[in-house]
Amino acid sequence: MARPRWLQFFVNLGLEFWLPIPLIGLFFWLSTGLLTHQVLSYTYGTTTQIHANSKHQIQFSVSLAVMSIEAVIQRQEKLTEVKVYTADSVLKQMEFEFPVTEFAQVDAAIAQVLGLPITGIKQLIRYRIEN
Repeated sequence: MARPRWLQFFVNLGLEFWLPIPLIGLFFWLSTGLLTHQVLSYTYGTTTQIHANSKHQIQFSVSLAVMSIEAVIQRQEKLTEVKVYTADSVLKQMEFEFPVTEFAQVDAAIAQVLGLPITGIKQLIRYRIEN
């Protein structure tokens, strides 16, 4: 059977096998694009709503070697930001916020959260007051 002249040219160059590959690639590209669009544009109906604005408190109990405590008292905002640095390899730093600005109240709040005596807190804490 005689082949058209243009096809014979491609056969002579060895491109007869390679020519359909871009067409097959284009077909897969378009079909996967349509499939991806269909999947990503599908809306999922939910029966329950997620409330992301609520804060949950987590209770945990571990024994930590506290290295230092840094407390930043912000008098205008009436709160104290506390960073606790530990010697643990996994938990290196903990951050807390307390709605108190007096030294004794900050010491008591930290002692309550960490489960340490107030005398131990006073030895480790360093205060910084911001206006």
